[in-house]
Amino acid sequence: MSSSLKLGYNTGYWSQGPPEGVLDAILEADRLGFDSIWSAEAYGSDAFTPLAWWGSQTKNVKLGTSIAQMAARTPAATAMAALTLDHLSGGRFILGIGASGPQVVEGWYGQPYPRPLARTREFVDIVRQVFAREKPVEFSGKHYQIPYEGGAGLGKPLKSTVHPLRTDLPIYLAAEGSKNVALAAEICDGWMPLFFAPKDNQFYADALANGVAASQRRENLDGFEIAAVASMIPGDDIDQCADFMRPMLALYIGGMGAKGKNFHKDVFVRMGFGAECERIQELYLDGHKKDATAAVTTEMVEAISLIGPPDKIRDEIAMWEETVVTTLMLSGPIELVRFAADLMD
Repeated sequence: MSSSLKLGYNTGYWSQGPPEGVLDAILEADRLGFDSIWSAEAYGSDAFTPLAWWGSQTKNVKLGTSIAQMAARTPAATAMAALTLDHLSGGRFILGIGASGPQVVEGWYGQPYPRPLARTREFVDIVRQVFAREKPVEFSGKHYQIPYEGGAGLGKPLKSTVHPLRTDLPIYLAAEGSKNVALAAEICDGWMPLFFAPKDNQFYADALANGVAASQRRENLDGFEIAAVASMIPGDDIDQCADFMRPMLALYIGGMGAKGKNFHKDVFVRMGFGAECERIQELYLDGHKKDATAAVTTEMVEAISLIGPPDKIRDEIAMWEETVVTTLMLSGPIELVRFAADLMD
């Protein structure tokens, strides 16, 4: 592929079951030179098992979690899964993690949500200790203690029995707010934005620069990867293309979070869609999901997506290439995989 942007294929998280045709799309992405495939989790399918199952049939693509929710597992259990998949894939695994939101963290996992940035710092520190395997893991923080303080009093520091294939196994952080984006650059190897708008590139570049300035791991963004979820929907009618995205944006803006605590909504407000977001959320939370979907404007979809005729998409790719993004994570059928590969060639 001649574009400076790499392509990733995102299988997402499941609804009622495995996405239809996903294995065929993954195999085609592997054949056509996609850089990576990704899986996600919410409160149904997990992020690691699909990568192990589908990824075992690939040869070249990196295998990443986008995202593994930190509340779902202890840091040590997360590191164990990452070490295992890295060995099984021959060093192709990327550990993508994220804090999720309070509704899922507290409502599904039964874990406390407050102070997610501090919790993330501790989580990544412990995972890196496991990866390094230099000594038994010990950590005494506000959110995690290893060995556990209390209980039977018999816990002792341990070191992974598995020798890591790579002690520098990459960790990417999903983030939307400026402080969390900065944290990704400070302590991680990559950042995964969900609703990236090229027009807001400077906002994110500044946040990443703040993270680099605070980092003890890096002096610049060389080698730092930014894998952005970006829908690509080709078609002659732009509004009809946008229709495919409206229900998802209505869900995330209107219902994926509490009224006063919705990070996805905040991203679109920052883009300048404040009035639209208030209307979408009001309708969605009042149970008028169809009206909320209709309230998602085509302009909102276009801000974060590549939709419309192929020539329009090709022109807009050039705009994405001028941003901090290094990889576009796409989702869709095998035909989209082929379309994207041809477009970027």
